Amino acid sequence: MKKKCYKIVLVLLLCITACACSNTKLAELPKPEVTDGIRGTFGIDKNINESTIDQYLNREDSVYRDMRMLVDPGNYEAIGGDAYLSGFVKGFEVVPYPYLVNVSGLPDEVGDTYTGTTLFTEEDGKYIANYEESMEILEYLFPKDKNIFLMCGGGGYAGMTKTLLVALGWDEDKIYNVGGYWYYEGSNNVTVKNTSYGDVSYDFWKIPYHDIDFDSLHEVLK
Repeated sequence: MKKKCYKIVLVLLLCITACACSNTKLAELPKPEVTDGIRGTFGIDKNINESTIDQYLNREDSVYRDMRMLVDPGNYEAIGGDAYLSGFVKGFEVVPYPYLVNVSGLPDEVGDTYTGTTLFTEEDGKYIANYEESMEILEYLFPKDKNIFLMCGGGGYAGMTKTLLVALGWDEDKIYNVGGYWYYEGSNNVTVKNTSYGDVSYDFWKIPYHDIDFDSLHEVLK
């Protein structure tokens, strides 16, 4: 009888634990709210940002995207950043923003970034698909039925990505600009920059990375 009672109690405890974990993952998110000051010009969120993102990781109803290039041609060192993707927050997958659309509006000190092939071209606030598959790729990488957490180096590419997605039909209330990895001090840091062997190298093999094979796509006839 005691063994039977013990088993029942154990099952109940497991059920309670499972429910608690489920409730934590699916807890209601605060509505996106742009912060004040300079960070607000990038669209960085007031509530979910570099300081708090650890509380919102591993949600089954969300995806996490880091918008940096592995090596950005821009001179981000001039503004205290890093042109190399030197690390990222665990759970984030890298989708380079400059591959999505032509980049504009960077600080003068940074200079020019990637100017190659892109999925879309922005003209006067409108985003024009360059390939038949452009929207399909975007919807795959940024599912409309999920909350989308965006990050980059300083917050700029993340903000630009939200602008792109909202303009193309995504729900702005499900997209969070978390800000910049350069300011992240949480406990889920994955270091990519490696100085173990006497010089600097980058362990890009650690990064969950989404490349875009433009050569395999079909150009839109214009």
